[in-house]
Amino acid sequence: MIPRYSRPEMAKLWTDEHKFKTWLRVELAVCEARFRRGEIPPQDWDQIRKKASFSSRRIAEIEAEVKHDVIAFLTSVAEKVGPASRHIHVGMTSSDVLDTALALALKEASDLLIAGAERLRAAIGHQARLHKFTPCIGRSHGVHAEPTTFGLKLAVWYCEMGRALERLELARRHISVGQISGAVGTCSHLPPSIEEEALALLGLGVDPVSTQVIQRDRHAFLLTTLATVAATIEKITTEIRNLQRTEILEAEEFFDVHQKGSSAMPHKRNPVTAEQMTGLARVVRANSLAALENVALWHERDITHSSVERVILPDSCILLDYMLAKTTQLVEKLLVYPGNMQANIDKTLGLIYSQRVLLALTDSGLVREKAYKIVQESAMRAWREKVDFRELIRKNPEVKRCVPPAKLKECFSQDFYFKSVTHLFQRAGLEE
Repeated sequence: MIPRYSRPEMAKLWTDEHKFKTWLRVELAVCEARFRRGEIPPQDWDQIRKKASFSSRRIAEIEAEVKHDVIAFLTSVAEKVGPASRHIHVGMTSSDVLDTALALALKEASDLLIAGAERLRAAIGHQARLHKFTPCIGRSHGVHAEPTTFGLKLAVWYCEMGRALERLELARRHISVGQISGAVGTCSHLPPSIEEEALALLGLGVDPVSTQVIQRDRHAFLLTTLATVAATIEKITTEIRNLQRTEILEAEEFFDVHQKGSSAMPHKRNPVTAEQMTGLARVVRANSLAALENVALWHERDITHSSVERVILPDSCILLDYMLAKTTQLVEKLLVYPGNMQANIDKTLGLIYSQRVLLALTDSGLVREKAYKIVQESAMRAWREKVDFRELIRKNPEVKRCVPPAKLKECFSQDFYFKSVTHLFQRAGLEE
């Protein structure tokens, strides 16, 4: 069953109809390669090319009897083609069809995922440029640290999505290989030249040495890549969830005029999309573990991987496609509150400037340990008594002795923290 999360372009790749069409493409590519070498008479190739088709309903009927999906498919095709069908599937094994067709489907799925990742990255980049110099507090361990900008926060996501794209493109390359190597992969019934030509016709590379299956490290690499991309989405949406907390409220999911947040509390505006993305990331991540467990098969093959892949491959591709689309919408329509960001910067009454004061003291000649003790004592008093750290520092005799008033005033400049933002944006590829 195709999950309800699916978009039409991705969902169709995992339907029985598309699967059988792809199987037929593989069989016809092999027949064409053999025809070009004179192994199939022109009249028979003409019949195969014109008549080769299938009935999904008929395949289901035959499979119910023979309990073998590829045999059922081949029987349905043979009923359409007639006597010339004797040339179809010659020297091939089921996995030649299944794994090569799966490679075609995963290549198409990868194209869609790459396009989705590009759209998300573009949306993040747009917001980053808009908020390049929007001040917000940076937090470590959840505690106020020093000022940053919301644009820099987004620039981090932008760079991470760039790496996600590189990984997706590499995973697509690794998965875009097929095999027409026959039982246990020896190419004994069809020569490697047929395999190479047929796969070239399909736009796939050749697995240099296969067994009776394409080796599952390729599929595991794809699934772990999807899990990594999902983890990046989880990272982004977890940050948005935290920023939407009432006591922070620096950013918020768009809330439609007709939307309801709670069945009991009419005031609620919940980060439901971000929470959904966080949850779905767990599914994609769990599926990658199953893919890793598929790598070790017995000898030249078994089918322990097959039943697993019928679930994890469509589900992971469909879920990540959905996650990319929903997160793109979330970022595009994100509500950003610069006023709240500045108010949060001001909440700690100047404590965020403690490092600048520390460095001013060490620049004046104080040893670091003594300078640190002076600043920390004032900082802890500011925490404890809820008084302005800047005033405490200005009145501190040791500070007054060591740091001129003009230099001390500079220590409390918020703009100091933004002097390298343009350079960082250039390094991130957000500006020329």
